[in-house]
Amino acid sequence: MPQTSVILRVELDHRLVSFGDVAATISRAGGDITSIDVIRPGKESSVRDITVDVADTGEAAIVESLAQTEGIRLVNVSDRTFLVHLGGKIEVQPKQKIKNRDDLSLVYTPGVAKICSAIHENAKKAYSLTIKRNTVAVISDGTAVLGLGDIGPYAAAPVMEGKAMLFKQLADVDAFPLCLDTKDTEEIIRTIKAISPIFGGINLEDISSPRCFEIETRLAEELDIPVFHDDQHGTAIVVTAGLLNALKVAGKRIDHVRVVVNGIGAAGVSICKMLLAAGVTRLVPVDREGAIVRGGQYAHPMWQWLADRPEVEEREGTLRDVLAGADVFIGVSKGNLLDEADVERMNANAIVFAMANPVPEIAPEAALPHVKVYATGRSDYPNQINNVLAFPGIFRGVLDCRAARINEPMKLAAARAIASVVSEAELNEQYIIPSIFNEQVVQKVRHAVVETAILTGTARRIPPDFR
Repeated sequence: MPQTSVILRVELDHRLVSFGDVAATISRAGGDITSIDVIRPGKESSVRDITVDVADTGEAAIVESLAQTEGIRLVNVSDRTFLVHLGGKIEVQPKQKIKNRDDLSLVYTPGVAKICSAIHENAKKAYSLTIKRNTVAVISDGTAVLGLGDIGPYAAAPVMEGKAMLFKQLADVDAFPLCLDTKDTEEIIRTIKAISPIFGGINLEDISSPRCFEIETRLAEELDIPVFHDDQHGTAIVVTAGLLNALKVAGKRIDHVRVVVNGIGAAGVSICKMLLAAGVTRLVPVDREGAIVRGGQYAHPMWQWLADRPEVEEREGTLRDVLAGADVFIGVSKGNLLDEADVERMNANAIVFAMANPVPEIAPEAALPHVKVYATGRSDYPNQINNVLAFPGIFRGVLDCRAARINEPMKLAAARAIASVVSEAELNEQYIIPSIFNEQVVQKVRHAVVETAILTGTARRIPPDFR
């Protein structure tokens, strides 16, 4: 069972209770004390911080037990996750110290005027003389945050900060979180365009569907820097990478398999698009109302786009109906939609990517006896399909070649690069996708993105290692 560590600050009334009573109460409630710190000693009372290891679901029981024990006042409860977030997770540091007036005159007035004039005369010099060359904005309106939904810009900030950390650690990209207090599509587009001069790229995050489609499309058309909605394209890239390797394990060809994709929102649409680009010829998109069929008429523009594709099947039905005879199931929907009987009706050596979080569409213990390859979005199961495999290397690549946009060939090249990190000798049912900490991932994705940007004419700079 997953464990967490919590810190309990308690005040003890020594006339009524001893520390031994506290320890016994915590132990009975399922906690394991790992350290004790005396914050304020005293004869009549004392305050202590007690660090306790406990199952993820057991914290409430400990808190309740302590609260009901006479002589114990629970001052505060914090866990390691909260402590990591105190004061935020990122900061801005100067590249060099200002130690004297001479340093000040170089980095600020009067010396900086010379740099400003140079950029005024040639705006392209902003890439060499400002942070633009290595800076990405991570932007959200807080309307589709993880599995939490519309929780607003303030609550979205920790996710955006975390993403900025990953950008820096994995790809040495300076990323800054920007959470916008508006849900108006036009205002979001206008705001991002207004702040864009300082950034080399825009990473959109956790913006609800279908607004996210228009926001990304408009920005990509109206800005001269790359715009990337990670919930759509990052997910699609890593899913495609995993599928390419899963098909090798299953002994199947991408142009022969029948693929069911469930959950046709932002991620689902992008997954479908990328699978078609990768060579899938038999596709069944499914949403809550059932299968989206070729020739159908739909109000949702992205659903209509799928219905117009020749690779999409004409067969109607529910998810359970159309899953029979499928080779691949990809779920980006909600948990516990399927059971063993459903996957049993798939073709032999089936592939299941059940990526709903935190509960997959079908649990591994139910699926694994009947499928060849099983993957999820969770870190506690094998084959985690994680966007972190995509966006650091993609932005490292587009910044290095100053790409004007991120096009479909660049995304597909990134997927193939991620897949290539897993060697033929390593590839098996439990290992179809590399770890996010594998240093080859960013290197290979960056190389593939730069190479494809050059070949497709979107690169505006040739990095030295490509000359």
